[in-house]
Amino acid sequence: MTSTVDSAMRTFDVVSPLDGEVVASHPVADAREVAEAVRAAREAAPWWAGLGFAERARRLDAWRGVIARGARELAGLIHREMGKPHSDAMLEIAMALEHLAWAAKNAERVLGPRSVPSSLLTINQAASLEYRPLGVVGVIGPWNYPVFTPLGSLSFALAAGNTVVFKPSEYTPGVGLWLRDAFRQANGDRPVLQVVTGDGSTGEALCRAEVGKIGFTGSTATGKKVMAACAETLTPVLMECGGKDALLVDADADLDAAAEAAVWGGLSNAGQTCLGVERVYAHQEIYQPFLDRVVALAGGVRAGDQIGPVTMPGQLLVIARHIADALAKGGRAVLGGPSAVQGRFVQPTVLVDVPEDSTAITEETFGPTLAVSRVRDMDEAVARANASRYGLGASVFSRRNGEAIAARIRSGAVSVNSFVAYASIPSLPLGGVGDSGFGRVHGPDGLKEFTYARAMSRQRFPSPLPLTTFRRSPPVDAVVRTLVRYLHGRH
Repeated sequence: MTSTVDSAMRTFDVVSPLDGEVVASHPVADAREVAEAVRAAREAAPWWAGLGFAERARRLDAWRGVIARGARELAGLIHREMGKPHSDAMLEIAMALEHLAWAAKNAERVLGPRSVPSSLLTINQAASLEYRPLGVVGVIGPWNYPVFTPLGSLSFALAAGNTVVFKPSEYTPGVGLWLRDAFRQANGDRPVLQVVTGDGSTGEALCRAEVGKIGFTGSTATGKKVMAACAETLTPVLMECGGKDALLVDADADLDAAAEAAVWGGLSNAGQTCLGVERVYAHQEIYQPFLDRVVALAGGVRAGDQIGPVTMPGQLLVIARHIADALAKGGRAVLGGPSAVQGRFVQPTVLVDVPEDSTAITEETFGPTLAVSRVRDMDEAVARANASRYGLGASVFSRRNGEAIAARIRSGAVSVNSFVAYASIPSLPLGGVGDSGFGRVHGPDGLKEFTYARAMSRQRFPSPLPLTTFRRSPPVDAVVRTLVRYLHGRH
């Protein structure tokens, strides 16, 4: 991305990492333009919420149809803007549509009004609960999965009854505009889903525009800046931040399946995946045959063919620094190494004997590298996996003890005998702990993220025990004391 300034407005160019050519130029929305988008969204919010769950579902299904019919065009745009292969872009779109369908279908069941039980002391009250939309939601999206990841917020926020102002990454703004245009094609021109393009200043303006909530996906460092800006207006935030995910391989694991998961998890999308595998801990009994399989599989993957370029130029320096630090501290490259960084492409690199204090272990690399470590047993593997300040996802391979091992890992999600399957299941929440953020997208939790809980009580008949009144008598207090002993004193 490069920025230019003309007499009318500030613009930026999107430069394809594939060949360095300019894909398109887009305006940098300033604070006034962002505020205008939020104002328009706020005016449209009552209409969109008032449609009700069934009508919103119908309109979201229509949007889904437009996206599905234009998937090849959208995949081509993803390929040009951020570099991933067409087939991977199509896979991303397919997964995103699954979640969009789930949100539209299940919003009423999860969020709609329902009765809840009252207590013995409040038996005269009928109680109900519903989840109401916040109004306008601001979404700040990433570039690495420019459809799947933001749709986890966009579709769920819309299904919950909110209008949305979406700021896509400056590396993939065209994808965000395509999604907006597809929504308008299905639903007309009301400002229900709007897009503001720009850089960090645009995102900062959205944080300060007094929206009901900000849904952010990006690095932990940027997430902290978003939180600081939102704190000024007490705007709540959903944080989907970075990861340093581990894959654990027990002595009884299916080594072929584990190696395939490690290689795909570490190298797909050129390693530019928050949930990607960056650390592997293999039991000493199977370490060497497992490593041999990993190296053989990774050796057959070529950047420029199965995987694309590194999208952000600055990330090339991070990847090179992590490899150099691992080697300087005693690690070895059994595949790739310093020479793997070739222009905008990074060839697969497998590191072994990397100390746990190396940046290749402690910091998010976001490149096609794997650090494979030998451990005595799964106790050591779990301890090392949990030593990270991140806690987004993890994978465990074990025929007999997979679930028991997974239960001990501190992360937002774990896959047993597969890689990242939880992210593809629409009914499961996705999110992290620690420096990986907080809040959840997907599933019932993802719908509730973009609402507030509204409780209501309705008196059905006068209470036989009038409690909240100055007319409360000593006999009533005596009955309450008896009830307290009966209900709670036996425990």
